[in-house]
Amino acid sequence: MDLNYFKDKLFDILNESDELDLADITVDDRHNLLTVTMADGAVFELLCREK
Repeated sequence: MDLNYFKDKLFDILNESDELDLADITVDDRHNLLTVTMADGAVFELLCREK
């Protein structure tokens, strides 16, 4: 599995989740960063790196 495939699958999992109250998901492919904004205003950054 390569990094781009992993990021795509992670995005799909987050986007399809009924349990998380997501407001937005922003993807910065250049920096391998997903920014997840919750409905309550909380913001989380997920940095993806292949080790």
